[in-house]
Amino acid sequence: MSTTISTHLFVGLGPLDRELVDPYLASHHQLVLDPTEEQLAVAEAAIVRAAFTVDAAMLDRMPALKVLARTGVGTDLVDVAEARRRGIPVVITPGTNTVSVAEGVYTHLLSLVKRLPTLTGLVRGGRWAERGKVTVGDLEGATLGIVGFGRIGRKVAQIAEAFDLNVRAYDPFAEIPQAYRCAEVDEVLAASDFVTLHTPLTAENHHLINETRLAAMRPGAILVNCSRGALIDLDAAHAALRSGHLAGLGLDVFDPEPPAYHPVFDHANTTLSPHLMGFTDRATALTICSAVEGAIAVLDGREPAAVAS
Repeated sequence: MSTTISTHLFVGLGPLDRELVDPYLASHHQLVLDPTEEQLAVAEAAIVRAAFTVDAAMLDRMPALKVLARTGVGTDLVDVAEARRRGIPVVITPGTNTVSVAEGVYTHLLSLVKRLPTLTGLVRGGRWAERGKVTVGDLEGATLGIVGFGRIGRKVAQIAEAFDLNVRAYDPFAEIPQAYRCAEVDEVLAASDFVTLHTPLTAENHHLINETRLAAMRPGAILVNCSRGALIDLDAAHAALRSGHLAGLGLDVFDPEPPAYHPVFDHANTTLSPHLMGFTDRATALTICSAVEGAIAVLDGREPAAVAS
């Protein structure tokens, strides 16, 4: 006697490349991109991209839903509590873009330390003779402060060893090697030439880096944020750049996204990227693979690798 396996409908919420998803789906899985209301109503699994909002109203449109799989770990735009109330686990994909984001931190940091935007402008503008007026720095021997010591923070620290950087780190929850450990954020800021942020966004750390904390940083320090835009008060950061107290600002994340124009964008010592450091081709493929596998695990009655709490 043959056993009939029912078809599970997966819907893509946000831009999704079918070629990255299809290899992980079985014959009884059907993927629909740009789903209609009728398809949303019968969908059992949803693959949710970073910029897509899933709130109670969206969940109302998917009454048959059994699992949400978020491509990434940030759930700012997903109402996890409401999904949990409805018995819908929110699968996340930690670790899939760790290397990409960590490399992105150093992309911004090196560009600012080596003054690459300014030097590019000199060559492009035929102002070679002005090169002696530009101060170019080194990483070796400097101190890198890491606020948040999860997977990405740890990878940033690992890479720091190759540059002979000293590392100071703070995280109230993670285990940090004694040689790196600081008791509070302010201790990291006061000790560091460069600071990189790797904390989730919570009500408590909104504008974690504000006017007071910027003033506590070393004069001439560089700040990089590849975590969440609202961790930094951009008005305060702009003022610190203009005064020279802050020597550089690297931003891959903004609040909101896409951001409205801010005058800090025009500062010569600012580098900007549109929240793409964690979205390399390799990282995207790994993230989507992990999300799909997590969704299938739930539909099959198995525990997924990671679920948002």
